[in-house]
Amino acid sequence: MAKAKYTKNSRGEYETKIWDGTYNVDGSKHRKRLVSRKSSADLERQVNQLKSEVENGQYVQNTDVTFLEYARSWLKTKKAAREMNTRKMYENIIETHLSFLEGVRLSDIRNSHFQLAINNALDKPRTCQQIEITFKQILKMAVADNYIGVGMYDKICADINLPCYVKKEKRPLTQVEKAAISKASFTAREKAFVYIIYSCGLRRGEALALSKFDFKTENGKMSVSITKALIFPNNASEIKPMPKSNNGFRTVPVPDTTAAYLKEYLSALPGTYLFTCRDGSIMTHSAYVKMWQSIARKMNHAAGGTDAFPVISDLTAHIFRHNYCTNLCYQVPAISIKKIAQLMGDTEKMVLDVYNHIMDEKEDAAAVVNDILAI
Repeated sequence: MAKAKYTKNSRGEYETKIWDGTYNVDGSKHRKRLVSRKSSADLERQVNQLKSEVENGQYVQNTDVTFLEYARSWLKTKKAAREMNTRKMYENIIETHLSFLEGVRLSDIRNSHFQLAINNALDKPRTCQQIEITFKQILKMAVADNYIGVGMYDKICADINLPCYVKKEKRPLTQVEKAAISKASFTAREKAFVYIIYSCGLRRGEALALSKFDFKTENGKMSVSITKALIFPNNASEIKPMPKSNNGFRTVPVPDTTAAYLKEYLSALPGTYLFTCRDGSIMTHSAYVKMWQSIARKMNHAAGGTDAFPVISDLTAHIFRHNYCTNLCYQVPAISIKKIAQLMGDTEKMVLDVYNHIMDEKEDAAAVVNDILAI
C-alpha cells in the first residue's frame, strides 16, 4: 500500500502551505494554507488544483501597469546591454507597431491583441517576425514577474498566424564589381577603406574605428587588431571599446598588396584614425554615407555604367564582408571553419549556417566513395 504523502497534525487535519503565485510586501513568496479533514489524497488534490490555477494565471500579482509601460520597462531592463541597432529595432516595434495598445493593461492582454499587431504589418513579413519576437519576450518577463501566469502566456501566444518570410540571400561581389575595384578613381581615403573591407572582411563599424596603432608588421607581414567599433547614435559618432561580441576581438592578417598601400596611407595620416571628417573629427553617419555613395558611384563608372544606367547597384560594405567569407570557405580544408570564424569575429555555427551551401558545392561524395571504398 502506498504511503500517504501528508500526515495529520495535532488537530487531526491534513495540512500544508503552497505558493499561490503572489508575493508579500517584503518580496517573499506568499503561501496559502490548505487543509483537508478527509484524507492525504484529498489534500493532494487541492494542492494540484492550486498549482494548476497558478500556472493558468488565476493567481498573479495585481497591477494596473499598462502593456506599453511594461514594454518600455522591459526594453530598459532586458536590452540595456544589446547593440544599439538591436535596441533601436525593439524600440521601433514598441513605439510604432505596439502603440495601438496604449491604455491597455498588461493583465488584459489577450491573443487577439497579439494577432492584431501582426495583422497591422502583414505587408512587412520581416517586421512581423520582429513583432512576434518582441511580444513574446515582453510576456515572458511578465510571467517571471508573476503578472501573467504560464497558462495565460500559452493562450495569448497560441496559433498566431504570420506571413511567410523569405530571408534575402546574401551575395558576394560579382566579377564586374571585383574588376572595378582596381580601376576606380578612388581618393586615398576611399581606397584605404575599400581595400580593408575587401582584404580583411571587417564590419563597417570595425573598419571605421581603426587607428594607425591597430596595425603591426612582424617578419614582413602586416596584421590588424580589431578591438573597437564606431557606432552612429543619432548621427553622432561614438567609438565603442569592443566589437559586436567577444568573438569580435581578433587579429586579422593583411594581404601583401593591401599592406603595401596601407603603409603609404598610414605614413601620410595627419592624425590617429584612418577615416575622419575633413576637420579631422571622427566620422559621422552623414559623412560615411557621402563617402560610400562616392565609392559606389566610382566603381559603377569604372565598370562602364552611368548614373542613369548603372552596371553596379545596391552595393553595400557588408557585401565585401560576405565576399571575404565566401572566398575563404571555398578554400576549406586548406583553412578550417574554426579559423574562418575567428577571422570573421563570429561563431563556427554562424559560418556553417550561412555558408554551408558552399561546403555542399565543394563535396563530391560519389568520387570520395569510389576512391576510398573501391574493392
